[in-house]
Amino acid sequence: MLVPAALLTLGALAAVIAPRLLARADWPDREPVVALWLWQCVVVAVLLCCALSMTLSASAAWEAVRGHVFASAPQSVVQAYALSAGGPWAAATAVALACGGLWTAWMLVQEVARARRRLRRSRAELVERAPLLPGETHGEDRLVVLEGERPDAWWLPGAAPRLVVTTAALRRLKGRQLEAVLAHEQGHARARHDWLLHSSAALANGFPQVPVFAAFRDEMHRLVELAADDMASRRFGRLTTALALVELNEDRGVFGPCPTPQAHVPQRVHRLLTPPDRLPAVHRLRLTAAAALVPAIPVLVALVPGLRALG
Repeated sequence: MLVPAALLTLGALAAVIAPRLLARADWPDREPVVALWLWQCVVVAVLLCCALSMTLSASAAWEAVRGHVFASAPQSVVQAYALSAGGPWAAATAVALACGGLWTAWMLVQEVARARRRLRRSRAELVERAPLLPGETHGEDRLVVLEGERPDAWWLPGAAPRLVVTTAALRRLKGRQLEAVLAHEQGHARARHDWLLHSSAALANGFPQVPVFAAFRDEMHRLVELAADDMASRRFGRLTTALALVELNEDRGVFGPCPTPQAHVPQRVHRLLTPPDRLPAVHRLRLTAAAALVPAIPVLVALVPGLRALG
């Protein structure tokens, strides 16, 4: 029963240490796409630690589970895990982790359901304010212009995606600034950032005391904006993208002394105007490969006794 305990310890260490290490690093703002990938790998590793520990604990507690998990394994492999030494703690650990898994799934279902309700309300409002013209169908990608006093632009995902911009934004944005804003929103859509935001929100809401999940949610909201800024700036330039951000947000008080929900906008503008040096391509490749190996660590820990027995 050392392996389930080792997996839980590994998962707890990753949940506490990973957010601190990433907060101290200076490269995530320079490479937000790589940072998004690394965060996902860390969270998957933590969840794998829990899932594998639950499986081995359940195998130690109940013969039926053990028969399914180790159905094709030699007897030497089963003995290497010392499952019979689990005692009453094995069943308690397996039940607790199973409840955690069910709670995670339920929170994700709740988050997706809330997102769908918000999307339905937004689409109904959009249809009311901007009905389809003769010859248009719901399946077409549309750029929808809404009458509005506040400059704004946003993307409505779904089977029939919509890119929405207000008339105030059309009046405010000059030159290629509108194209930069639209490219920013299209970047969110192409990278499916909405799924990252939903999954991170579900984990953070379900386990508010786990540092890695709270940090995962906060960083997802920040990094997806930086990644979309980079997509827009590569096509239309950093200055144009920064000016478009200023024009869209200057009436919302985000550049004033008082904090607002969009307090990250000034940092995004500053990043665009004073771009940090990107990491070398080899360094980016190494970080990407190293991140992909993070979820493999709990799998390797779980397989070590069996591999030793076979070796």
